[in-house]
Amino acid sequence: MKTILKSKTFILDVIFIFLGCLIASLGVNLFLTHAKLLSGGATGIALIIQYLSNVPAGIVVFLLNVPLFIVSFKKLSPSFTLYSGIGMLSLSAALIITKPLSNVIRVNDVLLYCLYGGALCGAGYGIVFLRNGSTGGTDIITMLIRKKYSNFEIGKLGFILNCIIVIIGAVIFGLPKALYTLLSIFVQGLVLDKVLKGLNSKKLLLILTDKDDEIIDYVLKDLNRGVTSLPAEGEYTHKKKKMLYCIVTTREMLNLKNKIYAVDERAFITIMDISEVKGKGFRNI
Repeated sequence: MKTILKSKTFILDVIFIFLGCLIASLGVNLFLTHAKLLSGGATGIALIIQYLSNVPAGIVVFLLNVPLFIVSFKKLSPSFTLYSGIGMLSLSAALIITKPLSNVIRVNDVLLYCLYGGALCGAGYGIVFLRNGSTGGTDIITMLIRKKYSNFEIGKLGFILNCIIVIIGAVIFGLPKALYTLLSIFVQGLVLDKVLKGLNSKKLLLILTDKDDEIIDYVLKDLNRGVTSLPAEGEYTHKKKKMLYCIVTTREMLNLKNKIYAVDERAFITIMDISEVKGKGFRNI
């Protein structure tokens, strides 16, 4: 734990987790609260309490998480509890900090509040998850259940919890608000997935070329990436050659592809999308 706290990566994690929570809180306070819409997870519960009692959602998020963190500290890993604590405190603080901005944007369109609120929340939470963060709340509940029932699918549990929140919202605030909330949560999920897959997206290239030495030299020296040679044999010609296996970013892929065809017009390239890469030379953004 002490090693984690002292690392540069941990400092970056804290910065990005707070930034993500700040973006999500703008989605809540600039858009969702105007139309009395809800969000998923603990934030949704906090918004219900805020609408009914005027207690700020940031304070409610903190109070809801206190007992959960005590359980998490005893039952789950210290690393998960630490990052969840950072995320929860960041979200609570961000919701309180951005609440005075709630009157900045005013439009007479619930659909716009719904779409933009969901998009900002999804982008913010996506950044948090990119840094292996968590905002506590239902994340802790799902991890506790997953630990006890290893075959339980976390996605289903999250969906069930969000449905319960939406049903409570429908009973208290009416069906139209609940339907808009569902749409907002759907948009939030789409944007969150796009952030996770888009920012982590890498390209895997499988390359067959007669100029493999030049391509290897370019990848190692110009792109500063690794490349692996795999033995390959054409089943028609039975000619043996190297197949180059290389993982690069999208921008590097364009440069590499242009280089390959510049030195060998007959090169054969297969390009595949990769959602996540971990290892030397690749770090989460």
